[in-house]
Amino acid sequence: MAADNPRGAMFRVITPDQHSRVTNVELFFDLVFVFAVTQVSHTLLHHFTPLGAVHVTMLFLAVWWVWVYTAWVTNWLNPELTPVRILLFTMMLGGLVLSTTIPTAFEGRGLWFAIAYATMQVGRTAFWLFATPRHRTAVRHNAIRILVWLCISAVFWILGGLAHDEARLWFWIVALTIEYISPAVRFWVPRLGFSSVEAWAVEGGHMAERCSLFVIIALGEAVVVNGATFAELEWTSANILAFVSALVGAIAMWWVYFHRGAEAGAEWISKSTESGRLARLAYTYLHLPIVAGIILTAVSDELVLKHPSGHSDIRTIISTIGGPLVFLVGTILFKHSVRGFLQLSHGIGIVLLLALWWFAADLSPLWLSAATSAIMVVVAVWESVSLGPKPEEAEAP
Repeated sequence: MAADNPRGAMFRVITPDQHSRVTNVELFFDLVFVFAVTQVSHTLLHHFTPLGAVHVTMLFLAVWWVWVYTAWVTNWLNPELTPVRILLFTMMLGGLVLSTTIPTAFEGRGLWFAIAYATMQVGRTAFWLFATPRHRTAVRHNAIRILVWLCISAVFWILGGLAHDEARLWFWIVALTIEYISPAVRFWVPRLGFSSVEAWAVEGGHMAERCSLFVIIALGEAVVVNGATFAELEWTSANILAFVSALVGAIAMWWVYFHRGAEAGAEWISKSTESGRLARLAYTYLHLPIVAGIILTAVSDELVLKHPSGHSDIRTIISTIGGPLVFLVGTILFKHSVRGFLQLSHGIGIVLLLALWWFAADLSPLWLSAATSAIMVVVAVWESVSLGPKPEEAEAP
């Protein structure tokens, strides 16, 4: 019974050698972030300038941070219980407000964005503190530390929402800096000091699955953009080839991340005695460039589909090469954190993408897209061959 759970009545019951499953309500909660990812990619597409890129990067960092913090809390709390479900439903409302205001967050609806974000971060952490029984002192102190940091950053979010133009940008930079450095400094606060690694312990299989599902969200958004854009166009040979190239690129990204990396990460964190430390590095921080690369690639897919011919402009070059490049940098670092070595195939892929940059302006968007997709396929195939078959494949008759 939940009331007999020594971890707390609203916490998950941990069974040795058994992963905590991702619940249906967590998947339902994720639907809001499908919308958020779409809003981020579309906002970048329509504001593809240096300042626009800074704005969109900050908005993406906020979206990822509020989602991944929620993934941590639902790793500890039991979403099958009604109070935790109500928390997630309330977070969905906040997430919809947050997502809706993304395109105009640096314009007329900045205060709404700030209120939604700060309320989600502070409110969810306060609920976690409330749900933690008093005898679990280390966990309660950890919740208090995190709540203090988020309350401080919330002040700057709201100040930014009340400010305008450059002042808003700087207030929000301060807010994001506070939130992103806080795990690295282990949420130090006066009197309570640093949080302990034990207080961060997570059920590794659940954390790995949650983050891999967000990668699926990003890839799904790229596929939807590809299909929706293609459906509105005249089906010429150039458009068809661009459509196929975008799909092949998405499949290659899926293969690079899921064929070996996701499973290796889940297995390693499940066996680790410092699951919290590994979750902080591999999943909280290093999944950022993985997801960002996929979103940037989705922007490229739409640009290439609409204008497959002619010379590639700077937007097309940055998104078409930059998307896979950022994705591979994130993936090679993620796999290094769980395997302990740098994947040669990924390193070669990064070098090839950088080399392609020298010739990109002379290529049409279609051929540039085809070249990057081909490089991603080479990386995927190389890794699969170099690491050999999976154990279950090798044992199959």
